[in-house]
Amino acid sequence: MELHPIRTDADYRAALKAAEAFFDAQDEPNPASKEGAYFDALITLIEAYEHKHHPVDPPDAIEAIKFRMEQAGLSVADMEPYIGPRHRVYEVLNGKRMLTLAMIRRLHDGLGIPAEALIGSADRLAIAA
Repeated sequence: MELHPIRTDADYRAALKAAEAFFDAQDEPNPASKEGAYFDALITLIEAYEHKHHPVDPPDAIEAIKFRMEQAGLSVADMEPYIGPRHRVYEVLNGKRMLTLAMIRRLHDGLGIPAEALIGSADRLAIAA
């Protein structure tokens, strides 16, 4: 079991195949064992390659809000404390109204939506208190 940097797609596929054997096993290896250290290092190399060559863009602000609503079973009415009156919630969710800084703060503080997801799309941000 020798580790080396993952530089090509062929290296990547080989690393995934090696990691697959660990995932197919019933139990993960003991982290203190040589096998566990190998597995940990292999996963780190795979993640670094994926981060560099297959980055995942953060969600659009509206998609992040809709996802959190679905996840928590929230209705449009439940969003009023964070966004404003019901018609405003609909406008935001349909992309017809931009998020304000105050809305972003309330959504982040109240629902735990990452601020990066809410401000990542500059066209959805209106600088207003």
